[in-house]
Amino acid sequence: MQSPPPYANLTPDCILDAIDSAGFRCDGRMQALNSYENRVYQAWLEDDTSLIAKFYRPGRWPDAAILEEHRFALELAEREIPVVAPLVIRDSTLHEHAGYRFALYPRRPGRSPELEDLDTLRWLGRFIGRIHAVGALRPFAHRPAIDIDSFCREPSRFVLEHNFIPADLRETYRSVVADVIERVKRAYERAGSVPSIRLHGDCHAGNILWTGEGPHFVDLDDARMGPPVQDIWMWLSGERDAMQSQLTAVIAGYREFNDFGIGQLALIEALRTLRMIHYAGWLARRWDDPAFPAAFTFFNTQHYWQDHILALREQAAALDEPLLELER
Repeated sequence: MQSPPPYANLTPDCILDAIDSAGFRCDGRMQALNSYENRVYQAWLEDDTSLIAKFYRPGRWPDAAILEEHRFALELAEREIPVVAPLVIRDSTLHEHAGYRFALYPRRPGRSPELEDLDTLRWLGRFIGRIHAVGALRPFAHRPAIDIDSFCREPSRFVLEHNFIPADLRETYRSVVADVIERVKRAYERAGSVPSIRLHGDCHAGNILWTGEGPHFVDLDDARMGPPVQDIWMWLSGERDAMQSQLTAVIAGYREFNDFGIGQLALIEALRTLRMIHYAGWLARRWDDPAFPAAFTFFNTQHYWQDHILALREQAAALDEPLLELER
């Protein structure tokens, strides 16, 4: 018998009752925000303010890992680093209602940062440098690391074993993944000794809210141990010259608060490759959640896997390209 969808019982009444159980009186207005791994809502209160309620996907993280993420966010906020941290209610940040674990956050407005603007990138570099200075103070004890096994071998094995890959593409996919794994391993060897620190982990533009006062970093749900450049490479785009200018701006800001080992530049395309394979595996693992087929209609088609294999071949070539350099 198939298990019910993970959020089948998370009804509007359940959401409002959960928030009420934490001591906040809602006025009934609620808006679902863009989130698929978890379920996130903006809820309005009787005093006409609003907060953000995040309901964690059942079975994804143990309580200890969620609380460790919360402690990291609070640690950053205590140092006046603009990370949106969970509210501490009755000495806890993690709550439970009707079988769902949830956390409440203050609502912080903002827009996506203009990543083509070099001044914006320097500003972001300063703040991520501060985040990493704190992240390097101690390791996570309950959260995993970004590595080849969890971001490449395991997700590629999952899509093969669960027949997501069309039969006529299976061997091609297997061969391409094996090839990029070897190239990623060589990139790590080329990088040398790179520190593994507590990271935001998923620091794309959608997880940064920009205001006139600068950025707010949100959603540390994917916080992991890993190389510092993981929180930087997703801001780089365009042709090689453009990416070198962007990288130079970010690192200039970063180095105002933290050291940056230049060897990490060997990991930029390696980490991009790992993310591509991990993303396909993530979609496959969540395909029994009705929200995913509805939202990701492009996935799990012949065309998708053909394009995915082509993209991985292009990444194999990118992994052999000369490294990006910091401009003088």
